[in-house]
Amino acid sequence: QHKDAYQAILDGVKGGAKEKRLAAQFIPKFFKHFPELADSAINAQLDLCEDEDVSIRRQAIKELPQFATGDNLPRVADILTQLLQSDDSAEFNLVNNALLSIFKMDAKGTLGGLFSQILQGEDIVRERAIKFLSTKLKTLPEEVMTKEVEEFILTESKKVLEDVTGEEFVLFMKILSGLKSLQTVSGRQQLVELVAEQADLEQTFNPSDPDCVDRLLQCTRQAVPLFSKNVHSTKFVTYFCEHVLPNLGSLTTPVEGLDIQLEVLKLLAEMSSFCGDMEKLESNLKKLFDKLLEYMPLPPEEAENGENAGNEEPKLQFSYVECLLYSFHQLGRKLPDFLTAKLNAEKLKDFKIRLQYFARGLQVYIRQLRLALQGKTGEALKTEENKIKVVALKITNNINVLIKDLFHIPPSYKSTVTLSWKPVQKADASQKRASEDTTSSSPPKKASAGPKRDARQIYNPPSGKYSSNLGSFSYEQRGGFRGGRGRGWGGRGNRSRGRIY
Repeated sequence: QHKDAYQAILDGVKGGAKEKRLAAQFIPKFFKHFPELADSAINAQLDLCEDEDVSIRRQAIKELPQFATGDNLPRVADILTQLLQSDDSAEFNLVNNALLSIFKMDAKGTLGGLFSQILQGEDIVRERAIKFLSTKLKTLPEEVMTKEVEEFILTESKKVLEDVTGEEFVLFMKILSGLKSLQTVSGRQQLVELVAEQADLEQTFNPSDPDCVDRLLQCTRQAVPLFSKNVHSTKFVTYFCEHVLPNLGSLTTPVEGLDIQLEVLKLLAEMSSFCGDMEKLESNLKKLFDKLLEYMPLPPEEAENGENAGNEEPKLQFSYVECLLYSFHQLGRKLPDFLTAKLNAEKLKDFKIRLQYFARGLQVYIRQLRLALQGKTGEALKTEENKIKVVALKITNNINVLIKDLFHIPPSYKSTVTLSWKPVQKADASQKRASEDTTSSSPPKKASAGPKRDARQIYNPPSGKYSSNLGSFSYEQRGGFRGGRGRGWGGRGNRSRGRIY
């Protein structure tokens, strides 16, 4: 008799608005008493979730977690994930809340529903399910996010990462690097291996393919915050030295206005501090050295009367040289006799002449900058022009310190500098590696006058004997997981829906 009554409630979904409203409340209320009608009940409620009347839909969605019992939970999670495609904000919030409430009942079951839609659902559902994971997982308490649940997320994420767009990859790295179990050295190592796989470091590098270049840069940006003295960047540094540096001049990018060469050199410089033992250290150091020479001009030849024979002074590319000199200085520590034993005397002499000429130009420029900034404090340092000068001074001071080291006999590799675009670490903070987002460390007062790290600017220094060019100096902050450009890179995988990358 009760079964018939429940069946009558289920049939109410075919009635008018009043019947449907009642059904939306009573189907879930008595659901647990009629396990034999479970399928019909869920289907009936699902019909109500798709009703034309928004108030009926909202009521039906709100009650969905009541069906999430036992074996039904993954199915309810799957339904709720599909409902994330709603464009009605109140409805969308109800779906989010319902998903969070069943998460607390059974996290793995809920994740099963979410990941099945990420792997097989419509594009809009996939996109919103990934966004849900990237924003909501970190809000869940520890008793929900157990080690077992985190392992399940990692396993399922690996399946998704076989075929993702650039933007999705960045979101998954954000999800995975937030997992407590991956905060350890071995966890970080796992993440670096995932990124290396994604970057396809085994593949031949094609500098003229913008997608290939973009993919390498995006992956490297995700890897940089993971490197430390225990998690080495060797694989990436090797790849950059062997494949990217020799092709630096022919790199193409799909990103408008990006100085791609400087971007590559900055990434290499950031990684070089955490490079471990490298197999072909000497040949890679030679490639780095040769590239550095390209940006370290010889002095213009003097004519007999002492005038310059050429009309123009060479341009000094300070931004490029800072990155290359820093990388060379870092890797040179591993082979300290490279300049003295591995280069012939002529080559070393030539290098010293270049260093000397560059250092002279540097001194003039440093004096100009110091003069321009002299006596300026507070508000005066906040103008765009002065912000750029402050950073220019950091760059030139860094190069100065490194050149002095290399002038030692024998060359020394002891000095430490903070790259001009990185925040200065406080002494106590340096004990603990700047966690995930470098923006959290507060630089000392002078550095705080530096530019916003999102701005892109070019500084044209005063022209004169040592006319210089800082290059398109891009102040992008790369801490944390920003800078994802959301490009599919290359035809990756064979998703039935033709997903790019």
